[in-house]
Amino acid sequence: MSTIQRSQSLHEQTYRVLRTNIFSGELAPNERLVETQLADRLQVSRTPIREAIRKLQQEGLVIADASGGLRVATLSIGDVIQLYDCRIALEQLSVAGACDRASTQEIEQLEQYVISAEKLARAKLVEPTELLELDYQFHHLIAESSGNKWLVSLLEQVFDKMFLLRLRTTNHNPEVLEIRQEHRQIYEAIAQRDAQSAKDTICGHLTNSKARVVRAVEILQTGQ
Repeated sequence: MSTIQRSQSLHEQTYRVLRTNIFSGELAPNERLVETQLADRLQVSRTPIREAIRKLQQEGLVIADASGGLRVATLSIGDVIQLYDCRIALEQLSVAGACDRASTQEIEQLEQYVISAEKLARAKLVEPTELLELDYQFHHLIAESSGNKWLVSLLEQVFDKMFLLRLRTTNHNPEVLEIRQEHRQIYEAIAQRDAQSAKDTICGHLTNSKARVVRAVEILQTGQ
């Protein structure tokens, strides 16, 4: 685990280091967080650790267990379904806005993300984090190109809460993430400024993704 650079705010940097280690998997889902151990590893006092953990709790990345201890959050199948339902609703607004407001440069960048995904599909060895980053960039750019800053903010919260789950399921089975054919269909609808087609296509894409992820979580939980 990285140590803290004293030139920056201890509270903020401690938060950033812990958040990074949660997203990287170094602090694994359901892992117990002990203030004294984290303070020793990061070479800081318990105060910035406590403040950082409080902020991570507010983001839903750290939760309290039945005994009152703190653990890295893990999502249930119910959480998965609810988060995907939120994405489906929000991203239909996102693509509709993109059809109206996306600039030529933004549409060209979306195409580049699609081409990059197709190249990755032909590669023999692909890191799951590469797939997830490309997927995030594609969906985030659509939201940005809608011109709705509040929509972007809401989607970022959903993306953050889903990242750990998606990293875990993609590590287990990279085919859970489909960013080739379905992304091209979404891009083409936006490029044609066809809002209804874009909404139908992204709804189908995310519904398919929800089914794949739910199945992957079921397999991880049951070991079947």
